[in-house]
Amino acid sequence: MWGVAIDGADLTLLCLRALLWCGCRLRLGGPWQCWRRDGEGGTMSVILDLSYIYSIIISSVVAIIYTLLGGLYSVAYTDVIQLILIFVSLWVCVPFLMTNPHSLDISLTAYNQTFQAPWVGTVKLDEAGKWFDDFMLLALGGLAYQAFYQRILSASSYTQAQVTCFASSAFCLVLGIPSILIGAVAASTDWNSTLYGLPTPYEREQAGSILPIALQFLTPPYISVIGIGAVAAAVMSSMDSALLSSASMFSSNIYKNIIRKQASDREMQWVIRISVVVVGLAGTALTFLDSSVLVFWLVGVDMSYTIMFPQLVCVLFFKVSNGYGATVGYLIGIIMRILSGEPLIGLPPAIRFPGCRMDAEGKLTQFFPFRTLIMVISLVSILLFSWLASIIFNKGLLSERWDVYKIKRKQKPTAKATQDKRTNPESEEPSVSKQLLDTTSC
Repeated sequence: MWGVAIDGADLTLLCLRALLWCGCRLRLGGPWQCWRRDGEGGTMSVILDLSYIYSIIISSVVAIIYTLLGGLYSVAYTDVIQLILIFVSLWVCVPFLMTNPHSLDISLTAYNQTFQAPWVGTVKLDEAGKWFDDFMLLALGGLAYQAFYQRILSASSYTQAQVTCFASSAFCLVLGIPSILIGAVAASTDWNSTLYGLPTPYEREQAGSILPIALQFLTPPYISVIGIGAVAAAVMSSMDSALLSSASMFSSNIYKNIIRKQASDREMQWVIRISVVVVGLAGTALTFLDSSVLVFWLVGVDMSYTIMFPQLVCVLFFKVSNGYGATVGYLIGIIMRILSGEPLIGLPPAIRFPGCRMDAEGKLTQFFPFRTLIMVISLVSILLFSWLASIIFNKGLLSERWDVYKIKRKQKPTAKATQDKRTNPESEEPSVSKQLLDTTSC
């Protein structure tokens, strides 16, 4: 796109995010454990009473095997199963949760203090910047995720791809309703009257596992098995997307374009297989770090939003963009993001934006929308330095031999050359879609 160096840096970040996503999925969806004694972990001790380590290893092995066997087909089919399981199973659980004898009417507890604080919160004016920053992070951070384009580019037509995007955005709102209701019920529950007891999940710092906890203690056993099984299947089906996307990025963009350009189709299949196994094992190793699911997920989305999203916007919508601007924007984005600090991983801020202060947990936190500011600065830097570089080389202010990214305007190809390229597809670089669809043929 912009040159081997900057493309390699971009792909490194994308592969790192896919790796973090694997760790996040395993940590959240280890489908044989509901919650650890320290408040972290996954989803289903209700089904099998296995230790955390065994549950993670089994989850990883299952995900790696069916990704190797199915390739891109496993991603497509498990995504369909995921949507059906989540939509049907969670809505089946909602009536039982809403009518359980341990909880009050959620309309009464929305704004009133009962067993716990009201489940409808408020946004303080001095925290509005942080809320805005988080909103933009969630809304735009996933647009640079390769697995998203993995699905879009596999659509049969432009129209189908557009319809899929708009329909899925609306469907996400529907899928979020059961989670909101379950959280409201949990905040309206007298946990002292349940087998869970006191203190409450929030006081035990187990709020991140409230879904499996509520299903386990507030619904009949057969309903909790259905609901928790659906969640486990859903989160596990997301891991194959991360495995395959990272494998495809490494094989087609790094191995094929940089390391070994003459690689055969069979060799590429083996590269994809090995990449799937390596990423799966690395993601499994990450789950044993003393960090929550939120850390894995936020760090990955944060990188996409502040560093990758500006480059995505520029390459799609601004023709002036080139490798020089991308390099400067990349460096500015990553340096500013590191200097801004991150309390989730214990990184103190070197740059203190307006409103930087201690939060309720005693951690120095940026309440200014600094991520959005870094994203905008990176975006402007890409455009500005791309424009300057194009002027410098196109007007001959610097010799062409210094043009590392080869951005100097070349003579436009003639109509005959363009026609020859269109009528000779064998001259184009072969696609790896066949290898992605079939990773098992010999």
